[in-house]
Amino acid sequence: MKTKTQTASNVVQLQPKKNGRRVEDKWTPQVAKFGYMSCPNLLLFAQAKLKITPMQFNVLAHIFQHWWDADRDPYPAKDTIARRMRRTPRQIQRYLTELENLGLVERKSRYSGQGRQINNAYSFNGLIKKLKALEPEFTKEQEQKRLRRKKLETAGAG
Repeated sequence: MKTKTQTASNVVQLQPKKNGRRVEDKWTPQVAKFGYMSCPNLLLFAQAKLKITPMQFNVLAHIFQHWWDADRDPYPAKDTIARRMRRTPRQIQRYLTELENLGLVERKSRYSGQGRQINNAYSFNGLIKKLKALEPEFTKEQEQKRLRRKKLETAGAG
């Protein structure tokens, strides 16, 4: 006859089920502890349509990383972005000018209490407006793709 101790030693302990959708589950807590940034998938899908180069996209991603509050434009230093991208501040300034010329980003001057100019803030209102305008086109394409798949899956049934 088995004792309770013997029975318990035959039981395999199961790990608690992970949600699997959390950042920590995907990237590990060690990596995720530094945070993450928000970027809509539509921006990835529409990157070419918006004529955003890979370097411009990288600059956007670095600025997104500083955008914590929807009501407050981010204001990272160009030097910080340049250092992280292994570029010069002047190159970052050029990428920002290109993004402004595309109507995606608006630079807003900021000043210290002594009247000295400090880091610019960056508004994404233009980018958001353009993405909202493209959304119906991408939604339509997504729906057409779903219908084609459904038709393919049901072809010959009957």
